[in-house]
Amino acid sequence: MALRNIVKEGDVILRKHCREVDKVDDRIRMILDDMVETMRDANGVGLAAPQIGMMRRIFVAEPEPGEVYYFVNPEITEKEGSQESEEGCLSVPGYSGLVERPERITIKGLDRDGRPQEYKFEGFKAVVMCHEFDHLDGILYIDKAKEMYQLPTEENEGK
Repeated sequence: MALRNIVKEGDVILRKHCREVDKVDDRIRMILDDMVETMRDANGVGLAAPQIGMMRRIFVAEPEPGEVYYFVNPEITEKEGSQESEEGCLSVPGYSGLVERPERITIKGLDRDGRPQEYKFEGFKAVVMCHEFDHLDGILYIDKAKEMYQLPTEENEGK
């Protein structure tokens, strides 16, 4: 496994629509494993392929420690309710924003072995999955945020 560089906001790759994966093979599994390692190293809870410079419909998520989800060619098939949550993004460091998302979703796709899977998520897990899914269509949370906040750093602490 290897750490990948995380693409930052302003890079055009984050605004492009990703292509589907034709076949889940050893190369795709290696990329998925690298994405999990990169996400964890950056203290994230999700990472989508365009965030490491790959234009494929792939994301990983770990909304709870040790609870890793792999999605290849995901599709959100149902959305219910509404919730507001504060979100951040590894590609938009130093900021968070208030975003409206569905309270519950159903998402399907392929797992890391290319087998079909379907999950129902609610609350925080639904937020994470929707956030990562948006990346695959070139959408960043800052596009949907009602309010944005700069996170405190040592430099701006107390200002």
